[in-house]
Amino acid sequence: MTYGYAIARTKKLKRHNLVGSEAHTARTRETPNADPEKQNIRLIGSTEQNECLEDLVLAKIGQYEQKRKVRTDAVYCVEILLTASPQYYRPDDPTRAGYYHEDKLKQWVDANLKWLQETYQDRIVRCELHLDEATPHLHAYLVPLDKDGQLRCNHFFDGRQKMMAFQDDYHTAMQHLGLERGIKGSKAQHQDIKDFYRIVEEGKDLEPGKLTSEQLQAKAADRDRAIRKKKEMEATAKQLVKENEALEARIQQLSAENQQLRSELKQLADQLRDLPLEDVAWHLGLTQDTKGNLRWKGVNHIINIDGSKWYDFSKSVNKGGGGAIDLVMHVNGCNFKEAIATLNDRFGESGMLRAATHHAREQAAEIARTEPTPQFVPPVKDENQWQAVHNYLTKKRGLPSSLVQALHERGFVYASEQQNAVFLMRGLNGETRGAFLRGTRGKDNTFMGYEKGSKRTDGWFWFGLGGQPNGEIQRAVLCKSPIEALSLATFELEVEQGMLKERTMYLAVDSPRSLPVDFLKTVPTVEVAFDNDDAGHETARNIRELLPQATLVKPKAQDWNAALCAIPKCQEQQRHTQPQRQGLEL
Repeated sequence: MTYGYAIARTKKLKRHNLVGSEAHTARTRETPNADPEKQNIRLIGSTEQNECLEDLVLAKIGQYEQKRKVRTDAVYCVEILLTASPQYYRPDDPTRAGYYHEDKLKQWVDANLKWLQETYQDRIVRCELHLDEATPHLHAYLVPLDKDGQLRCNHFFDGRQKMMAFQDDYHTAMQHLGLERGIKGSKAQHQDIKDFYRIVEEGKDLEPGKLTSEQLQAKAADRDRAIRKKKEMEATAKQLVKENEALEARIQQLSAENQQLRSELKQLADQLRDLPLEDVAWHLGLTQDTKGNLRWKGVNHIINIDGSKWYDFSKSVNKGGGGAIDLVMHVNGCNFKEAIATLNDRFGESGMLRAATHHAREQAAEIARTEPTPQFVPPVKDENQWQAVHNYLTKKRGLPSSLVQALHERGFVYASEQQNAVFLMRGLNGETRGAFLRGTRGKDNTFMGYEKGSKRTDGWFWFGLGGQPNGEIQRAVLCKSPIEALSLATFELEVEQGMLKERTMYLAVDSPRSLPVDFLKTVPTVEVAFDNDDAGHETARNIRELLPQATLVKPKAQDWNAALCAIPKCQEQQRHTQPQRQGLEL
């Protein structure tokens, strides 16, 4: 007895496709027709919510040394969709969406997991069982590594013959469940449906007197099979009609929501627009001139209104202005407060607020056009305090004296009159945009913050190490503070024995809001190295949302400076005596 078809589909995923595919299969975004009350099951892979599909794929590829650099447009992963015809899961009622026999589902899942593991071994990094849609199905993620560990999708799915072999192999694994393979070489499903109906019609007109016994049996078998297929397709068509009705209902719901949003947007736009000056003029007792639609007359006033601007051509006035409030003050000869009270009386609170909002916006725009932008002024240097700040950074914080001194000589780390360590924040082209201050006076000084006027979105404390001094940045490391950036750089210099192979930028950024996102998207490698605590993990995750290509790096201690200070004394003394200025860029 057959229960319909075994169905297998593949989709090639490039690196930038991974996030979108995971959002659907892991249900991190709304999915139409999915029942939120039903739970999907992860059969392969960790159930940890923070586990990222992209990290899994990159980690699997990274287990083997690639002979060639992986192209940015390469196929990093293949999503395999596995399912069966609805009548397999619910033979008694194929049209009942979301319903299935537990025993049949278990047999099907076991057979699929066995086939995936025998065919692809550990190349499957994740597999999800979806039970929240009309028919159960699996999403499996295959990292296409060949027997030598090289990323080669065409090794598995290159050309028609390999795809046919893939379908044959899957059908063989599902055949014991009563599932059939689709017609080999078929290019369009609607052609198969026509064939089935043709067979049914031919089967209805059997002429037994003209057929041999064998031919009659063959003809009857064709007829029975065609009738069965027709019933299956009719049941599937009914289910598609139900799903289509659900989609239409969802479209109507979205249309209503869109209409509501448009209405709210129009109301907001009206609130930002000023009151029509023609209405204001009428309430002020002016009369529209029949000879000129733009001109309004009243006692001692001949006012021309053009949009939000007005001008009084009276010989004794010759004055212009803009907005409803100015017009009321001019015609009534009153002050600002009295004009507000008048508008509130004539147009109600909402109309008064419209006029007041427009007036404030116009004044703010004028101030922005004419007022010079305040320039950042760095804290005053005090060389008398430098030795104390130097001792704090090198002795208490464990930073190399040579690195601290190099920064000081260039003027990017210095002491203020209050004995604060001043770390200058610069734009990507080197211009000074602000300063980060760290208190050093006293035993347990916890003061830190930004100097007044610092632009946190345009300036950062950063420096470059390794590679060619003027070469392009190949790697960017993000830390929460200047001291953390210097601590991690010191760690890496010790590991690489004083020189990093690729040009690396160490950048202090304490919030996703201050990230130079556009620049970081051009850097091949971005690492997020924040504190090893809940706050650090949350900030790192928020940054990953803006920079999906970034990888997370965690210190073994709570932060990088604590880890640096935990290094044995002998290594610390060696660190302070070795020169660490090679490739330093500021």
